[in-house]
Amino acid sequence: MNKTVRVWDRPVRLFHWSLAASVALCWVTADELQRVHEVAGYTAAGLVGLRLILGLAGTRYARFSQFMRSPGRTLSYARDMLGHREPRYLGHNPLGAAMVVTLLVMVAAIGLTGWMQTTDAYWGVEWVQETHEVLAELLLVAIALHVAGVVHASFRHRENLVGAMITGRKRAPASGDIL
Repeated sequence: MNKTVRVWDRPVRLFHWSLAASVALCWVTADELQRVHEVAGYTAAGLVGLRLILGLAGTRYARFSQFMRSPGRTLSYARDMLGHREPRYLGHNPLGAAMVVTLLVMVAAIGLTGWMQTTDAYWGVEWVQETHEVLAELLLVAIALHVAGVVHASFRHRENLVGAMITGRKRAPASGDIL
């Protein structure tokens, strides 16, 4: 029987799936149900705020200081991945960490531009609306890359990362894994 260890705590897992649901709800209601779209958007923005708190004061694998890597180390990991020699990380690998930051920044920017459209100063301002829409479309690309990365890492390291984000548990570290 394979031993497992707790990596993702309940707040991180609830954040992850709640953000995914909020973004999905924003996407399906964008042109039809404005009030639902706004509530889902504000929920997503609030969740980003929660994730920032968890990133600064959460448990070990939730903290940005645990998984953020330098651009050089991230590029080195990408090269190793392309050569099929990347190490397994118990928490986020460097590309996964970069994606976490990218997704958080994008959702925050989409939330900001969405909110701006409800203010007197920016109501009907074309660049705000266009920025909001372009960022939302780019977010879909980033989500697709995120899912592709999860699938790739799951196969490469023979573990179900989706399952780990549901249960919070991953295979115990082996020799060569990065904690």
